[in-house]
Amino acid sequence: MPAFRQVGEKQLPNPVLCMAWSPKRDLIALANTAGELLLHRLASFQRVWSLPPTERTGKEITALAWRPDGKTLAFSLGDTKQIVLCGVEKAEILHVFPVQSAVTCMHWMEVVDESSSLSSFYSSEDESKLFLPKIPTLPKSYSTTSKIFSEEKSDEILNLLGDARLNVLVLGGDSGFVELYAYGMYKIAAVDGVTGTCRNLCLSSDLRSLSVIAEVRSADNNPEICYIQLDTGLLSDCLPEVTRMALKFTFISTLLQYLHLSLTCMCEAWEDILMQMDLRLTKFVQEKNTSTQVQDEFLELLLWGQSSPELQALLMNQLTVKGLKKLGQSIESSYSSIQKLVISHLQSGSEALLYHLSEVRGMSLWRQKFEPLGLDSAAIEGAITAVGSFSLKANELLQVIDKSMKNFKAFFRWLYVAMLRMCDEHVPPELNKMTQKDIAFVADFLSEHFSENEELFDRKGKYFNVERVGQYLKDEDEDLMSPPNTKGNQWLKFLEESSHLKESPLLFPSYPQKSLHFVKRMMEGVIQHCLQKPAEVIGKSVKQAAFVPLYTVPESSENTPRLFELPSLWNDKKAKMHNVVFCMPEVSPSKFYLLRKETHSNSQTPLSVVSFNLTHQLEDPEDDNAADQPGYVYSCLDARFYDDDILTVVLQACEEQSGWRGLAQLPLSSSLSCGTDFSWQPDIRLDQQSSTIPCQTLFPGTQWRELENMKAQFVAVNGIRKVACVLSSNVRHIRVFEMDVEDEEDEGLESLNASADQDGLEPSGPRRGPAEENPETDGESKGGRGGALQKTEEHLESEEALKVP
Repeated sequence: MPAFRQVGEKQLPNPVLCMAWSPKRDLIALANTAGELLLHRLASFQRVWSLPPTERTGKEITALAWRPDGKTLAFSLGDTKQIVLCGVEKAEILHVFPVQSAVTCMHWMEVVDESSSLSSFYSSEDESKLFLPKIPTLPKSYSTTSKIFSEEKSDEILNLLGDARLNVLVLGGDSGFVELYAYGMYKIAAVDGVTGTCRNLCLSSDLRSLSVIAEVRSADNNPEICYIQLDTGLLSDCLPEVTRMALKFTFISTLLQYLHLSLTCMCEAWEDILMQMDLRLTKFVQEKNTSTQVQDEFLELLLWGQSSPELQALLMNQLTVKGLKKLGQSIESSYSSIQKLVISHLQSGSEALLYHLSEVRGMSLWRQKFEPLGLDSAAIEGAITAVGSFSLKANELLQVIDKSMKNFKAFFRWLYVAMLRMCDEHVPPELNKMTQKDIAFVADFLSEHFSENEELFDRKGKYFNVERVGQYLKDEDEDLMSPPNTKGNQWLKFLEESSHLKESPLLFPSYPQKSLHFVKRMMEGVIQHCLQKPAEVIGKSVKQAAFVPLYTVPESSENTPRLFELPSLWNDKKAKMHNVVFCMPEVSPSKFYLLRKETHSNSQTPLSVVSFNLTHQLEDPEDDNAADQPGYVYSCLDARFYDDDILTVVLQACEEQSGWRGLAQLPLSSSLSCGTDFSWQPDIRLDQQSSTIPCQTLFPGTQWRELENMKAQFVAVNGIRKVACVLSSNVRHIRVFEMDVEDEEDEGLESLNASADQDGLEPSGPRRGPAEENPETDGESKGGRGGALQKTEEHLESEEALKVP
């Protein structure tokens, strides 16, 4: 006979805010009030890892959801209004993006394509692999790089996308905030028209409709719980086009993140040069008491081979021969790092961006298919132009780096020889020769880097322009202080003189006065505008198909954690129905209600509502003496769909019956068709017409067990993995169960089954009501693995204080 077997129990140090089972593995994710994301394994509820809060993200977790393949977790942060995608294998933050409103609930589902129109598309390989080289991994030595782009064995973008099959992350928040993200990254719809605060939501697997549970203010300013169905038919009707567009735009979003991190690495490499040069030369300028400029001091040494006492003191005491050699090597290494990042990362990322944007432009020209989704070919043309300008600016930076490296090498080589002569040391013959070109390089270096430009004097405490590469990496709106000299450039001269090519859309503008950071920000703005337009168009197509006010929020529940509170939503893929489970304790405490609505919003099938009576639930209907036994009245504390036909509920007996609490499986298959008889009146709240709702009585049989020594309140289940997790009302005490356990399949259970009571497995015969249980044996008979696990909460708490770091 199937039963529930307790496999773990734990008293957690911090209250739990939300919990969710993995759709693929025996893992459960928990978020607590300390801002931690915890992953536990089913076996003995062992912790796999914990992700502590960071300054970069935040610590107020408000909701979480699993990607359908079980490889990525999404969680929202209320204090920073961000969504974080976290890798499950190594607890790595893969992607972070901001949202406009604090998120209160989320749902991540995979689209089911029944027409098989996408089967060939899903099975085909990404063609970009045939034309584009694999994007190089970012160097691990820089602190700000994301791990997803620095793993040598990972395919970066595919790790973020997961399976090519379309999946959608739905976010709900305050003030009617509802947004849909393809692959959890690209926003495909920003929905308007929803009122109130979203408490729960569920997108149908066929993309036909989106169900939302919202808390709104009624005319008399009382909070009401309402069910809203939104028609998302455009997504369903254009599923192949939406999938192609979303896949391309997700690639583009990921490449933008890659370019941003590459530029961040370049800035960190540049900081090495700044620290090495600024400290020494600035100190020299501050301490020297002569009226001559730094440039004049070095020029005198270059021309006459003589230096002032101040310059000699700087060179011999501050720098030293050994220090100068080390400084030159450090600066050359930083230059090489920046050069490599430009060539390997910025250029390859720009090429990949141009490729994907060009494909999107081709899609936009197929107006019949993609124009209804908001693809604008003019906006995409602008994005392609912006990427081209970024590539030109990166090439310009390469030329500046090349020239600066020549000047730096000549300068350090000359200064090294001069210092050796000051020390009367032997100068190697290969260093002793300086050509006229070398002298010109040194003179260029001195004139460029030690100019008397007043703008450089006090702006950031700098007394000189260290070198020209840094101005390209500054995240500022000012123009370049030393733009490249374009005199004698035959191509630019030809463009200026050509009236046809001067304003030609075929040529990318170069923005010679702007920095690389400025052009990158401009490119990101143009591409984001290009990406947002489809989300606006699709969002405006979403219309409200149904609005059902359910009941008013009882005052007693205002302090209840809303993340767990009923109603709960379930998407029945087979029947194509949205199911809503809720309770109305103010109207009928011993009942819970099931509302069913077809996912196809244009369906003529009426709304289905049925109530379930929880009185006398735990008596055996086949028992002849049932009529002589006292009746029991139960209320439903929490309910979650185990699968399409079974509901897992946490039950509580009335106070007169000692507050008994239990976990039960309720079969709904025979009762789902009864609610169609209900004649719903749209203008009246559902709790005001509850007397006309059809009522059913359910018998769980042996599919229940008592939850002793625990004030159970909430439950999370996964019918695919056949597991359940029960949480106490103080949201710190947890018990984990394996459901539908068969005696003969349970390996190693024979020794424990000598006593059925000892393992918590129920006998196959009729079960007594809770008031008839023997209080002396209760603690050992149904505790899950006997009395060994039946510890007091104080004992468990003291043990966990030693285990939890």
